Amino acid sequence: MKPRVILLLLILAAAGAVVWSLASWKNQPPEIPFAKVARETIVSSVSTNGKVEPIEWAIARAERSGPVDAIHIERGKLVSQDAALVEIDASEAKAELASAEARMEQARAELSMFDKGGRATDLADISSGIDKAKLDLDAAQRDVDQLTRLEAKQAATRVEVNAARQRADAAQLQIHALEQKRTALVGASDRSSATARLHDAESAAKLAGQRIRQSIVRAPIAGVVYQFDLKRGAYLTAGDAVASIGKLERVRVNVFVDEPDLGRVKVGLPVAITWDALPGRSWSGVVDKLPTQVEAQGTRQVGQVICTIENPDRDLLPGTNVTAEIRAESVPNALTVPREAIRRELGQAGVFVLTGDHVAWKKITQGIGNTTRAQVEGLNEGDSIALPTEKPIKEGMAVKAVYP
Repeated sequence: MKPRVILLLLILAAAGAVVWSLASWKNQPPEIPFAKVARETIVSSVSTNGKVEPIEWAIARAERSGPVDAIHIERGKLVSQDAALVEIDASEAKAELASAEARMEQARAELSMFDKGGRATDLADISSGIDKAKLDLDAAQRDVDQLTRLEAKQAATRVEVNAARQRADAAQLQIHALEQKRTALVGASDRSSATARLHDAESAAKLAGQRIRQSIVRAPIAGVVYQFDLKRGAYLTAGDAVASIGKLERVRVNVFVDEPDLGRVKVGLPVAITWDALPGRSWSGVVDKLPTQVEAQGTRQVGQVICTIENPDRDLLPGTNVTAEIRAESVPNALTVPREAIRRELGQAGVFVLTGDHVAWKKITQGIGNTTRAQVEGLNEGDSIALPTEKPIKEGMAVKAVYP
């Protein structure tokens, strides 16, 4: 046989082998993923989103205007009632207080002087003059008495007696004049003026002290500072919110439940909360209040379910968006399948069950479910059911089962 003929025969044989292999491969049943029907306790849950709010809270506000001079807190800090949160610049008020206190001291000194009768040097001069005039009066009076007796014995003249009496009168007049001068040192108008200055200074000191006290913004309640974003130097106006403080040992979570799931939610059902910012953490609580209306939230129609959540470490902060799972119902020893394995044919729920190397359609009855698994009736524990795949599956179709 010629070599060319042999080569042609070999090529034809190889091509036939390829065609036969392709035909055999094409006739192989498709690989389909399957899962087993299992018995377990299944918990029906409603998973959704929610927002944390404090149950008891208060806002600390500025009582006066001015720039922030000092900050004593930060977000997440636990504070006691009346604790200083921030201080507003009070340098001007402190200067006014110092000036008022100086004026008060001066006015009190003046009043003290008036109470003592006048200035010490003037009083000393007047007192010395009065004492000297009294001595002169006593001496003149003695002369009058002595000269009067001598006149009676014709040992002294009337002129001498009159001269002595004039000296006594002059001393008496000097004493009276000095006493009037001492009284004139403290006039009623002077005391009234000093008293008015004292009252004005006291009022100014009181006002300055009040402004200084108002410069410290204090915590209205004891709790955790969950909202605070001021920086030193920021300007505050009277009434501005400074910080939000709440008691966070227990918080309220407003959970937004889709309208179809509202019928499964009841007061007292357990709730689990997770927060992406603290992965691995979970907080528990109960449904406290059901919604009174359904409202639109984006493309959803939801009811706002209020849950009370225990927060012993006070680390679940108000204003945060969280994930909530309301555990609506629990069934022990239930037959369960992956939710995605359930299909609907002509309005009837069912699954494709592996029988030998073929699949068979089997109707089922669904019970409760959660986000991953569903309770079913009409199957047996250990049955293999087909999972979703891009390959179409039909009744009686031959398959190659794989178990992911």
